[in-house]
Amino acid sequence: MNHTSAASESTPIDYQEALERTLGVPFTAGNQVKILRNGIEIFPSMLEAIRQAHSTIEFLTFIYWTGDIAQEFAEALSERARAGVQVRVILDAVGAAKMSNEWLDSMNAAGVDIAWFRPPVRWKIWEVDNRTHRKVLVCDDKVAFTGGVGISKEWEGDTRNSDEWRDTHFRIEGPAVNGVRAAFTDNWVETDRSVRDEVEQMLHAKPRDTVGSCRIQAIKTSAAVNWSPIATMFHVLLTLARRKVRIATAYFVPDPGMVRLLKETAERGVDIEILIPGPHHDERVAQLAQEDEYIPLLQAGVRMWAYQPSMMHTKTVIIDDAVACIGSANFNQRSMSKDDELALLLIDDTTVRELDGHFDEDCARATELTTEHLHRRGPLRKLLAKFVGLFRQQM
Repeated sequence: MNHTSAASESTPIDYQEALERTLGVPFTAGNQVKILRNGIEIFPSMLEAIRQAHSTIEFLTFIYWTGDIAQEFAEALSERARAGVQVRVILDAVGAAKMSNEWLDSMNAAGVDIAWFRPPVRWKIWEVDNRTHRKVLVCDDKVAFTGGVGISKEWEGDTRNSDEWRDTHFRIEGPAVNGVRAAFTDNWVETDRSVRDEVEQMLHAKPRDTVGSCRIQAIKTSAAVNWSPIATMFHVLLTLARRKVRIATAYFVPDPGMVRLLKETAERGVDIEILIPGPHHDERVAQLAQEDEYIPLLQAGVRMWAYQPSMMHTKTVIIDDAVACIGSANFNQRSMSKDDELALLLIDDTTVRELDGHFDEDCARATELTTEHLHRRGPLRKLLAKFVGLFRQQM
């Protein structure tokens, strides 16, 4: 789709200046980012960093379930703790509920300091709905990882079949490690743990070396029912866009205001493409809840694809081939108003170009959605979509 409009002819903008002024968080320069695609690349890189750690490991995850990879992480963290490395782990009490007690016992015995984020408490029932959805690994305060991956068998492999999920994670070095580590520290303090050692370490730390050319802005939110900086960030990105928006998200459940903004953005001449899960969606209810929003978006000129090979769990947004948004946040109401999230905005031609190529490759394995296809839904599916749509705010 090629539009000719004032949007594409506007004066070039300084994306960094615009994002800093609207979001209030400075970019850090001199970072290096490596894109890791699927478990076949993600897990070896994370495990290598863990096994090479000499002083500290901070690990935070929403999902820690089952499988060989879950055991391998438990063993690697335990081995480092026995070797004298300070290993601190935060597990979301709901997301990691399936985790084996055997692995927990072995990590505790090895000296891993495990904290649970918001364990369900009967008189604090309101907290059960607000989770930490962040994915963070920081080793020796030098290398950090974040993105969409969970620790479970679903993420193993390389999307060779429907059992191997599609996801993207990122390895980061440079000053931006501070922003990733701060997301861990934020949740660590909430679990009533001390950061005395960490603060002492920071007081005597040398300034971080620059290791690359990527500029990064770290945006984090807290788990509560409110308007979050992540929601503001998405609104700012769409408003800034002049030519192109590409969204890949596991859960696409925007609120009415976001639907309106997406339509307005498309109608002013910006090409919007959205890649979502297809037949192997792990949350069929969430998929139904979003379907009624597809038709008005498609009618406004938004193009949408449903990924076919397996569950698509990637979370990236690309704006004008200039800015990429990565991290744990989905394009849904939970990420924008309920859960702890971490998003990194990247300005780096090489990284953005590579992510853009991955988007093209994923779309080549996807089916484009049309209004005709959606109108052909059976009456029962349409009725279910209307019903579950009433609970869209929970998704």
